[in-house]
Amino acid sequence: MIFFPSTCLPFRAQPNFKWQIIDAHARIRWEAGESLDRIRLAVLIFIERALAQQSASFVSRHPYETKDTVSHRSASTGEVPTQIKNPVLVDRRRRQIVAAAAQLFIKKGFHKTTTRQIAQAAGFSIGSLYEYVASKEDVLYLVCESIHAEVRAAVAKVLQQTKGGREVLADVIREFFLVCHRMSDFILLIYQETRSLPSEWRQRVLQNELRITGILVEVLANLSAEGRLPRLDERRIEIMANNISVLGHMWTFRRWFLARHYSIEEYIDIQTAFILKMAD
Repeated sequence: MIFFPSTCLPFRAQPNFKWQIIDAHARIRWEAGESLDRIRLAVLIFIERALAQQSASFVSRHPYETKDTVSHRSASTGEVPTQIKNPVLVDRRRRQIVAAAAQLFIKKGFHKTTTRQIAQAAGFSIGSLYEYVASKEDVLYLVCESIHAEVRAAVAKVLQQTKGGREVLADVIREFFLVCHRMSDFILLIYQETRSLPSEWRQRVLQNELRITGILVEVLANLSAEGRLPRLDERRIEIMANNISVLGHMWTFRRWFLARHYSIEEYIDIQTAFILKMAD
């Protein structure tokens, strides 16, 4: 990217974006006299919305595939293999596998859990399990995908329900923190066990994490563009979005201490006030 390298940095790896077209439109707006900050925000919002649309598109087709998986079906690790041709049946059975495996991974850890234990907990024979996945790493990848999908869905839902204005930020923070609270064990699982995935899939899990942060980026960018927050450049917006993400995850990492001294509601109120003050 020539025109907006820092704005587009987190999204450069997305192969389907027409970067030259985006850059050309940005230059036209610049030559028309728009300020650099407004153009950058417009580009950032466009990218985030495009990512959200991509994510929604692939989830509607298959809840366990990333958009990158759909685009790389021919790659040897680009798709979780299955011997079953019926996609509805694959979806249903994999949900059973994911539900059983997630609990085992949380209780025993990924490395101490066997595929035979996963099959038994899911109500499968070991042979039937291998009709839907090829390895234990496949199962871990599906678990990570399902966790991220649930977090994205929860945040997207509150965005659809909110009335807008500055309150939307507080609403999104609240829902994000609540879903981190509900899924603390699962979020911790992702951080602990993602390193066990093959490199390509590990990168996709990290990209899914960025997509969730991207929702927060869009909320902050929209509020700034509407004048409901101070004028923020794209670097501050990215930092603030990542701060919100980290503070939500902090409840997971430090729950052993925080839950003894604060309720989740108190934690949300204190951290929301801190974030909103930081935005002033």
